[in-house]
Amino acid sequence: MRRPVPVLCGATALLGLLALAGCGQSPGEGYFPLESGHRWTYRVTSEWENNTLEREEFTLSNEGSDRLETSGSTWRRRSDSGLDYWLKSDDSGIYRVAAKTDLEEDPRRDATPRYVLKAPLVVGTTWRADTTAYLLRRRQEFPPEIRHSHPAIPMNYTIEATGQKVRTAAGEFSDCLRVKGVALLRLFADPVNGWKDMPLTTLEWYCKGVGLVRVERSEPANSTFLMGGTQTLDLVSWQ
Repeated sequence: MRRPVPVLCGATALLGLLALAGCGQSPGEGYFPLESGHRWTYRVTSEWENNTLEREEFTLSNEGSDRLETSGSTWRRRSDSGLDYWLKSDDSGIYRVAAKTDLEEDPRRDATPRYVLKAPLVVGTTWRADTTAYLLRRRQEFPPEIRHSHPAIPMNYTIEATGQKVRTAAGEFSDCLRVKGVALLRLFADPVNGWKDMPLTTLEWYCKGVGLVRVERSEPANSTFLMGGTQTLDLVSWQ
């Protein structure tokens, strides 16, 4: 699942943030809130091609402004799974500059900015960011997860639609952006099919005043050596 200092112009409530002009914000902040005090809880449903189904929940929280050496002022987000992310916001959009697990002493800087949303927020805006295989697995090898051998796969993102309505467990939201990500990962599928380009696709919905509300991920394998599946991230609650 995608993954931080200016003061808001007179409004401290996120829902009161209806216009971005004149506040010194990036064009994307209304669709990806960064200020402290906000929390999002998501339900993640993963289904593999062998009909195995898994469900879990996790929470993201905004931890406020922070300062990283060489990166300057940033915003920090934290997942209750033990991951921290540092993001920046400017006229080009919102992008991640570093990440850290609880097992690491210092944040790992991104070699290049990893955009979450790139300006302008209009249909047709594109960018590229690394992803990995969250679902693809080898059936007979250890470790089975493909992400261990392919941690950085280039994915091309495009804003496909604006003004969308989305229904989630947390309710129905309007004025949402739909972003599509597409990548290909070349893997040895099996002795019959040989090497194949495995498609990785993501659909993400960002709603104004709320942020990310839904993600649909697809990583099919259709292979005797590999197993793929689908994953859905759905907003359960937010504040």
